[in-house]
Amino acid sequence: MFRPAGERGHADRGWLNSWFTFSFADYHDPAHMGFRALRVINDDVIAPGKGFGAHAHRDMEIITYMLSGRLAHKDSTGERHVIGPNTVQAMSAGTGIVHSEFNASDSEPSHSLQIWIEPAAEDVEPSYQQISFSPAERRNRFRLLAGPVRHDGSAVIHQDVSVYAAEVAPGDTLHRTVAPGRFAWVHVARGSILLNGQKLAAGDGAAISDETELAFTADGTAPAEFLFFDLA
Repeated sequence: MFRPAGERGHADRGWLNSWFTFSFADYHDPAHMGFRALRVINDDVIAPGKGFGAHAHRDMEIITYMLSGRLAHKDSTGERHVIGPNTVQAMSAGTGIVHSEFNASDSEPSHSLQIWIEPAAEDVEPSYQQISFSPAERRNRFRLLAGPVRHDGSAVIHQDVSVYAAEVAPGDTLHRTVAPGRFAWVHVARGSILLNGQKLAAGDGAAISDETELAFTADGTAPAEFLFFDLA
């Protein structure tokens, strides 16, 4: 299934410009309610000094992947952090957590992807994790961000889903195998790629259900950055 960027849900509140890969808030599309345990990919641009006030979540694994700018995070577990590019935040809402997210800059917008994954078990203890990595760790390779088992400093989430970031250089191709019985979702964050010959540009997504061998080729003169979800 190909999910073009321009067909996503959209909401512009002035201080927040969001694109929704799957149904979210006032955007409801029965054909796009999620994929496997992947429930939300929101592409958010937040105006300087603005953000989401304190609000509650429950029984959801929430991952924030920064593309540019910085976000200030506060939550009811006592965590206080500012995250920027090459930093990933993973929060298990579990039995309940209250948090806020604000653009930490008074002059520059922030751009992030917020990802929700349905947990395998309800009522886990709420937790917060944050990992940082160098850009080189995703350059022409898949860098594990979060998964059910910690590896190379990745975050741990309560679901059989592994989330990777990758950046492929112009003229290069990355290869990935999807194991039998597994599924995948691809979301292009920047640039454009050819996925087994199918062009995907920034904001585009694709569900992988019946292919096991994937080839990701940068399409253009600039590097392409994308997220890869390995799903049960």
